[in-house]
Formats: sequence, structure tokens, C-alpha cells
Amino acid sequence: MQYQEEQDYTKRFDLGIWRRMIVYAKPFYSRLIVVMITMILCAGFDVIFPLLTREAIDKYVSVGRTEGLGGFSFKYMACVVGQIICIFTFCFLSGRIETGMTNRIRDIGFRRFQELPFSFYDQTPVGHMISRMTSDTSRMGETIGWGLIDLFWSAGYILLTVIIMLRLNWRMTLLVLVIIPVIGVIAMWFQKRILNSYREVRKTNSRITGSFNEGIMGAKTTKTLVREQANDQEFVQLTGHMRAAAIRAAVLSALFMPIVSSLGSLAAAYALWKGGYDVFTGAMSFGTLTVFISYTTQIFEPISNIARIFAEMQSAQAAAERVISMIETEPEIADTPEVIAEYGDSFDPKKENWPQIRGDIEFKDVTFHYTGGEKVLSHFNLKIKAGETIALVGETGSGKSTIVNLVCRFYEPTEGEILIDGVNYKKRSMLWLQSHLGYVLQQPHLFSGTIRENIRYGRLDATDAEVEAAARLVNAEEFILKFEKGYDTDVGEGGNRLSIGQKQLISFARALIANPAIFVLDEATSSVDTETEQIIQEAIKTVLDGRTSFIIAHRLSTIRHADRILVIQHGEITEQGTHAQLIRQKGYYYNLYTNQFREEHENAILGIRTE
Repeated sequence: MQYQEEQDYTKRFDLGIWRRMIVYAKPFYSRLIVVMITMILCAGFDVIFPLLTREAIDKYVSVGRTEGLGGFSFKYMACVVGQIICIFTFCFLSGRIETGMTNRIRDIGFRRFQELPFSFYDQTPVGHMISRMTSDTSRMGETIGWGLIDLFWSAGYILLTVIIMLRLNWRMTLLVLVIIPVIGVIAMWFQKRILNSYREVRKTNSRITGSFNEGIMGAKTTKTLVREQANDQEFVQLTGHMRAAAIRAAVLSALFMPIVSSLGSLAAAYALWKGGYDVFTGAMSFGTLTVFISYTTQIFEPISNIARIFAEMQSAQAAAERVISMIETEPEIADTPEVIAEYGDSFDPKKENWPQIRGDIEFKDVTFHYTGGEKVLSHFNLKIKAGETIALVGETGSGKSTIVNLVCRFYEPTEGEILIDGVNYKKRSMLWLQSHLGYVLQQPHLFSGTIRENIRYGRLDATDAEVEAAARLVNAEEFILKFEKGYDTDVGEGGNRLSIGQKQLISFARALIANPAIFVLDEATSSVDTETEQIIQEAIKTVLDGRTSFIIAHRLSTIRHADRILVIQHGEITEQGTHAQLIRQKGYYYNLYTNQFREEHENAILGIRTE
């Protein structure tokens, strides 16, 4: 298997990524502010406890005094209760921020998937998209909900502790804090390596998800080609690469924390030595030494915490880069602001402004090439009258599907323009055009659910009677009623409980119920047997009546009744006319048709079933 490589990200730390993450957290700003305030209060309580310990030692323990102990106990208990309230508030709100942020990013991502054109899906593997919308979004939500908030507690605790330590003994405090720049240098060294390892982990994770997707979707091909062992070896190699990167990241993180802790222990040892000397000389009380030692040891916990958070942020940045790059991908095909203002967009259409569509189509000097590819069409011209049925014939890669995709505005011309009813279709909304399209593919896709629901997808407000009428028009009701549950039969994932011909007829009914002005049949009968093809051909006559339609067909018997047949070769029309006219010309179409007719006739004599 070959896996498309993802974009590489090379910045050590991109503040812009984090600013954009915070922007996406906008609906949670009020909760974030409350949590930040709560964490600073929590840090304040943590700083107060050692001071209360000093008071207990100097006022009560060392002098054997009990007077005023009740008031002291009340203060201590008040701090405990205050801290409990802060911790509860923090945990409750942070959990909601995490889940809310993850849900918001996934909503935005799914919406963007609906907006992106076919060209995006041509270039982006499914596994990459799934990985970004699952594990990567979870990582972002966790970082915003817990990591950044924890950072506030650590920063608040360090700041308050340093202020109090300076007031207690500024000389000793400065000597203890001299170790912080050393920790900073070490952190920068580890930062780059941890980030690179996590980026490799996230990228390989996408490839693994893609491998799962290909393995499931291509299971039949794998078995027929006896690829099980080879696929397994490739997958083991892929997971081994991710394992090595993950271990490398874990080892670096594991080394980072003990180094920081060890340096903190050296600072605490110095404080104990210097403070003990001052206690013996009377320059410092025993209670003050206790609180100073407590601060000296504890201040390196939030420093270690910041180091841990920073390491986690490396992983989160690798995830955020991938997610944000996707949800901020600008569609190559999009309506202009002026068009959106008048006709709306896919999520907020202004149907009251939509003009009626007749179905006249014109290609005017159209040139087209796919991204990074050679030209498919060059100065292509074609006029189609409303209600006309156009059949496209030609070799694979000749440009037939490209012509249809351009009509549907799945792609747009590189040069030239396409007119719908005499107006450049870029001056109308994409939803306006695609709402008037009926499209039946060679391999029709059905959604999980019942037959009735799948037909109704063509028009969600259709009644049961309209659904059943559409099925009858395309000759689908006969097989539907043979099922025990009839229209309420579950089709399975992707329609896998139905035959290709049955799925094809349901997709015809689904397209027909929307009453489209423009209809496209893309190799709609190439994957079915001859008997089913005859049923589908009868359905085609019903479906195409009075509609502008395009038929891409491998089996030429499907297109004999087309108003015009276009032979496409290398992006140009080399022959055109009715079936009878092209047969009389005895050109490419004549040879193609007679060869296919001869082959089908021979198969019929030999009793070979054509599928």
C-alpha cells in the first residue's frame, strides 16, 4: 500500500497556532475566566498553608501555647473549605470546557467537509481526515480544558511564592532562584526534540487510520489477491515506526522531569543548609525556616508542572496544526460574497431569490486541468438545449466525466465559462445549481437506514406516498415489496444488503423524487446484468423525460435513444449526432458499437451472462 504523506510542520513553537486555538474557544471564554480566577485563588490557598504552619510553630508549638488556637483552627479550616470549593469548580468547569471544545471543533470540521470541493477529497486520504476529527480534536480539547488552566495555577503559585520568599529572606531567595535559568535552557533543548517526536507520532497515526480504512474497504480485493501476509507486514512496519517515535517522545519527557526535579532538590538542599545556619545564629526563626524550606521544595513542583505542560503542549501543537490546517482550508470552489448575499449559502439559502431553471447549458471556450495535471479540455465549446439528452462516449481519460463534473460545478473551468440559461453559473449559488441536479453513479451509495429513508434523502419533506410513487416510476417497487418489511427494510452499511441493481434503482428513485432539471447518469448500467439493465433502461426513459440530461455509458445500448451522442477523444468532440447518424458515418462510434454488439451476441449464443 502507498500512503500519501501529510504536510510537515517545522516551527519549534508557533504562538499563532495557540492564538487561533483560543479563538476557537470563544464560546467558553466566560468559563475559562472563572476557572483562571479559581486557579489563582487555589494557588493563593496553597501559598497560605505554609504561612499557617509557620504561625503554628512559632506561636503555639515552640512556646507551648494554646491560647488563640481556636481562632487559628477556624482560619485553617476556612482555607481548607475555600480550597475544596476552588478544586470542585475547577474540575467541573474544565471538564465541560474540554468536551465543549472538542465538540465545537468537530462541528466546524464536519461543516467544512460539506463545503470543500471534490479536489480536496481527491488529494486527502480518508484516514487522515478521520484521525484529525477524532484523536487530534480530543487532544486539543484536553489541552484547552486542562493544560492551559493548570498553567495558570502554576504561574500564580510561583509568583506568589517568590514574593513571600523575597520578603522572608531576599538574599537566600535569589540564590535559590538562580537555578531557574538553567532549567529554562534545558527545557528549550528538550522542547524541539519532544515536539518533533510528537509530530511524527500524529502523522503516523493518520497513516495507520488510513491503513485501517483501506484494509476494511478493500477486504475483498485483499483476499482475491492473497495479500493478507504482505498487508500485515506493511502494517507492522507502519505501527513499528509509530512505536519508535512514541517511545522516543516518552523517553525525552521521562528524562526531562527527573532533571528538573533534581535541580530543584539541589536548591532545597542549599536552603536547608543556609537556613539551618541562620536558625542557630538566631537570624531566622524555626518557623520561618520551615516555611522557607516548604516554599523552596514546593516552588519546583509548579516549575516541573510547567515543564510537563509545555511537553504536553508540544503534542497538542502537533495535533492543533493538523486540525486547524484542515478546518481553515479554503475551498477552491466557492461562491462570491455578492452571490452569497443574494442567494445565500449551503447552510443558509435564500430560496426566495432563486431564479427558475430551464436547463439550457453552454460551454464557452472552456479550458480545464486538474491541480498539477495536464489539460483535459482545451477551448471546448458545446451548446445543449433544455430537455435534451446528451450521451458521452469515449475511452477512459478522454474527458467525459470532466465535462459532467464541470456542468455540476464540482470543478470550475480554468479558463472560459459555463452558462446555465444564458448566465455564467458563477453568478448563481452552487446550492441553487446542485439542488436542481439528479446524479446516479456507477457504484451508487446508500446511507445506513431503510429503503424509504434512502429514497427520501432526495427530498426530505417528501411524503410516504411520494416516496412510493418515485419507486414505482423507476420499476423499483416490485423488488422492494418482496422484502418482509417492504419500504422499511434496512439496507445495511452502504446498502450492502442489496444487490448493485437494487441499489441502482433506489438511487434512481432518490434522484427522481427531487424533480431535478438536470440529470446525470455516470456509467449507471455498467455494473449490472443484462436483465437488470433492461429494467434500468425503462427507468431511464421515465427519469429523463423533459430534463436536460447527460449519459456516460460503457454499454452503448443504453444511449441509442439519446438526442445527441458525442464522441470525446482527448478532450475534443470528434463525432456527434444521433445513433442512426453515427452508424451511417461508420467512424469511431460505428466500430465501437458493432464490436460491442457482436460480443454481446456471441455471449448470448454461448449462454454467457453479461455483468
